[in-house]
Amino acid sequence: MNLIALGINHNSAAVEVRERVAFAPEQVNEALVDACAAASVEEVVILSTCNRTEIYAIVPEGEPLADKATQLIDWMANYHHLSAGELRQSAYHFEAEQALQHVIQVASGLDSMVLGEPQIFGQLKSAYAVAAESGTVGAELGRLFPRLFSIAKRVRTDTAIGENPVSVAYAAVDLAGHIFTDLSKSNALLVGAGETVELVARHLVDAGVSRIVIANRTLGRARELAQKFGAEAVLLSEIPEQLLDADIIITSTASQLPILGKGAVEQALKIRKHRPFLMVDIAVPRDIEAQVGDLRDVYLYSVDDLREIVDENMRSRRSEACKADEIIAEGVHSYLEERRSLQAVDVVKEYRQMAEQVREQELQRALRALSRGEDPSQLLAQMARGLTNKLIHAPTKGLKQASAEGRQDVLGGARKLLGLENVEQKAPEPESVVTEPDEFDPPPTAAPTNRRTLQ
Repeated sequence: MNLIALGINHNSAAVEVRERVAFAPEQVNEALVDACAAASVEEVVILSTCNRTEIYAIVPEGEPLADKATQLIDWMANYHHLSAGELRQSAYHFEAEQALQHVIQVASGLDSMVLGEPQIFGQLKSAYAVAAESGTVGAELGRLFPRLFSIAKRVRTDTAIGENPVSVAYAAVDLAGHIFTDLSKSNALLVGAGETVELVARHLVDAGVSRIVIANRTLGRARELAQKFGAEAVLLSEIPEQLLDADIIITSTASQLPILGKGAVEQALKIRKHRPFLMVDIAVPRDIEAQVGDLRDVYLYSVDDLREIVDENMRSRRSEACKADEIIAEGVHSYLEERRSLQAVDVVKEYRQMAEQVREQELQRALRALSRGEDPSQLLAQMARGLTNKLIHAPTKGLKQASAEGRQDVLGGARKLLGLENVEQKAPEPESVVTEPDEFDPPPTAAPTNRRTLQ
């Protein structure tokens, strides 16, 4: 198999290197065509995400795969104006079957920073679509990628690799889904405007939360983040008022002192007639006083509580990853077996054409004899004998040569290929002599009495 996969990822390169090698969406079409030309490869797909940049390519038959991988790494360095030596220190490459296995692991989320994360599957599908549109996907990648997508889907459906949350932000929202049966009827108050709060807001929107309010020390940053999710922006000083309508409160600030105390929560509960709160404090130091957890109708979780959930879920995902590896191994084997079978198509086609030519020759010979008034029964026997002799001539010659060379493996394979494995072998009759006809010699007009034909 002439597939190579190469690039860098979160395991092999620091973010400073990854960001310099990333392809912007508007660059990819040009880069695909340029990569094909620069490395003289036939087909190319480029995947570029925040955690990896990889190239998948089909190398022309007969050319060393490792050499082409090196050429593509050097091309990538040149394209991004980097030192080739520097990039090689962080780059990796896989060849043939290992390359196929790697791409499927990527698509399945098994090679991701967060084990089993689903986004990479869509990113790889988009990368393939862009390459197909750019004309750098041919017959080989055109067969391979739909198959690997199918295997990756099976990993997602037949295992629980992506079912349990393994990020603190997602775990917080998942926790809310267990406490409130219908999140579309719940309101959320997010305190802080950093990366974690942004991830929480994204997950809340995906979960269908009806209203989100973002409270921050500076209103500008809160508004900037709120615009992304159709949320409202308020200052930290407005939190007591916002507690009256909030059901879910998730905090993540860099404050050195608690922002939310027991008194403010207790007062809000009285006005809310003790409608319950879910409070998740992801901050270190904590944003919510520990005493808040003593209040009835408050479910308070700290970042340590969430990490216990995340750690347990990660263990579960690792266990499921073993099942995923089995599915991938089975899928790779099946694909390679199918690909090898395609190599026989041309041979079968040529052999069938030869057989049809022999059949036509014998048929025309018999028709000419019939027109001369010869005995039809004798002509049928002659035609059958002629077809048999001509069709077995080349295999017979090859088997004799293999026997002379002591190639028992060829003889054993031939028995299976010719369907003779279950045929009972009988000793030839003493008076019978089997001879091999010369290729395309005309058959005798009548069969000699001391000779039998091979059926």
